[in-house]
Amino acid sequence: MGVDVIVVGGGIAGLSAAYELHARGLSFALLERTARPGGVIVSEGVDGYTIDGGPDSLLVQKPEAIALCREIGLGNRLVTTKPPRLAFIQRAGRLHPLPAHSVLGIPTRIGPFIKTGLFTWAGKLRMAAELFVPARRDGADESIGSFMRRRFGEEATTYLAEPLLAGIHAGDVDRLSIKALFPRLVETERAQGSLIAAFSRTAPSATAADGAFRSLPGGLSEMVRALVARLPPDALRFGTPARRILLEPPRVETASGESLSARAVIVTAPAYVAGDLLHDQDGGISRMCHEVRYASTATIALAFPRSAVKHPLNGSGFVVPRVERTGILAASWLSSKWPHRAPDDRVLMRAFFGGARDEHALDQSDAQLEDVALAALRPLLGISGEPILSRVYRFNQASPQHEVGHLARIESLDRRIEQTPGLFMTGSGLRGVGIPDCVADARATAKKACEWLRQN
Repeated sequence: MGVDVIVVGGGIAGLSAAYELHARGLSFALLERTARPGGVIVSEGVDGYTIDGGPDSLLVQKPEAIALCREIGLGNRLVTTKPPRLAFIQRAGRLHPLPAHSVLGIPTRIGPFIKTGLFTWAGKLRMAAELFVPARRDGADESIGSFMRRRFGEEATTYLAEPLLAGIHAGDVDRLSIKALFPRLVETERAQGSLIAAFSRTAPSATAADGAFRSLPGGLSEMVRALVARLPPDALRFGTPARRILLEPPRVETASGESLSARAVIVTAPAYVAGDLLHDQDGGISRMCHEVRYASTATIALAFPRSAVKHPLNGSGFVVPRVERTGILAASWLSSKWPHRAPDDRVLMRAFFGGARDEHALDQSDAQLEDVALAALRPLLGISGEPILSRVYRFNQASPQHEVGHLARIESLDRRIEQTPGLFMTGSGLRGVGIPDCVADARATAKKACEWLRQN
């Protein structure tokens, strides 16, 4: 078969690229090695519960994913989080609410910051001294940990940056790049110096009252299904692993020995998969792809009778600093966070494992992961009895680690790709790890491929 573009990978980036190609009138074939599209997006309805095994929300501040939902007919199905919109941090075996009026934990009002029990007085004084820390303007990359210690001190790094900023990326706070993952913080320091002062002057966004996140009643797999429904069925090849990518002319060989030809190829698969596929075509691109590290994670969904949980579950959940050593990274209370995720007399929650903090977490069986989760959750939430539902979701090598130097590496990779006619690359391992970033970059990459095809 011959098409304009072959898209390799059927996660959200691949589907978004295919959607953009189709909207622009180009023919394509999408190859996905598994039988299920969506990648880490997986939602299930089980016994009256709606469970997101992977990501469960779309960030309002980055509107590209929400805009795509509206384009594909899901605009009136978007839902916001339930109040109260609290998040907690564990310290010394207790849950402390993240102080109100903060940006990524960085205080913008003095009152809530003084009252919180999350930090010692010494820690609060050191954080307040951030107002007088000179800005670093040399443009060099540094880790999230280095940035936060320099500006806010060790305690803020331990109880904010490590579980919250690094934790949401399942990474090591002293290896993840602040420029790659939180460029807003870097730019604010460069332009205005103190982050506390700058954020204190920032007016609340218009969406703050409605919450910072959106989801869909059936989980984010609704978005995947709607995208698939907008694409021509004969262009979608699920359960078709690619084995090798060759160019001049562009073609993809599948694991079954089939050879598919095209005018261009867009690779959206994980960077290490792209590196394997391009090994015979370009050793330099392959090497740079393999330099992007990935971490493995797992989640376990647990349901209980509401009467079995003493904690009010008044918020979205909590994160766990490494120093607490409980065996989990975080927990979210799905039935408190989103409407209609569990029957009225039940509660549904998730616990998270693995990442750079615990690289061997996925070596454990499902039963062992359940034991670890219950041991961590019972004393904090006052849980009695056994769960009435338990489901484990495993994501092997699925969390890219944008570590210090990542942006420079991707710039070099992009230059090499530009010298390789007919090849385009996108995906979470390259330019963005969240769903909105993946959607935006995939659609931009598809547009770039369209322009190249018109000129060639």
